[in-house]
Amino acid sequence: MELKKNPKADLEKRRTMMFQIGLIVSLGLILMAFEWKTPDYGGIKLPPPASCNIPEDISVILTKQEAKPPKPMNATLMRITDNENQQTIDLIIDAGIDPGEVIPPFVAPVITDEAPEETDEPFVIVENMPAFPGGDAALMQYLLSNTKYPHMARESGISGTVYITFVVEKDGSLSDIRALREVGGGCTSEALRVVQAMPRWIPGKQRGVPVRVRINLPVKFKLI
Repeated sequence: MELKKNPKADLEKRRTMMFQIGLIVSLGLILMAFEWKTPDYGGIKLPPPASCNIPEDISVILTKQEAKPPKPMNATLMRITDNENQQTIDLIIDAGIDPGEVIPPFVAPVITDEAPEETDEPFVIVENMPAFPGGDAALMQYLLSNTKYPHMARESGISGTVYITFVVEKDGSLSDIRALREVGGGCTSEALRVVQAMPRWIPGKQRGVPVRVRINLPVKFKLI
């Protein structure tokens, strides 16, 4: 039996034409690939990166501050008028302590819970120190009202600090009044006189018991 092809199903006639079409499409794609250009971004400028300058060495300078000495206590000024010569004298009476003066060190006694022993030796520091009636302000006012600048010291221009020591007894009276440091021209005698005329103090107490206590009082005489 002889096989016959259907003329419509014969593809040999279209083979050459299909090959040519494929070749043309391939060549066209190759040309397009060569002609393709990458977009140019050269016109766009990016900002420069931020710079961060870190110092290599960091120096810390510490300034040493010198401790300032405490300010001296304000002296109290009293104006005295000499009726004979009609002269006005400024008298400074200072019951404070000058920070510049050299004072020997003091060793405080050991305070125990035991009751104080009976002794005639006065204490230097106790729990409740003696006080002038009315406090320090009243003591200063008393000195201002009763101290007179000696005539001899005023005429000679003598000034200085008299240190008076005394013992406040258990009943508040003063005893053993004497000068530890003297100033000429009658200043020492005047300071002793004023202290001897003082009223009774409030006595000091140790563990609630009145005791004898020694007090040192500086009195400064200065002409302005």
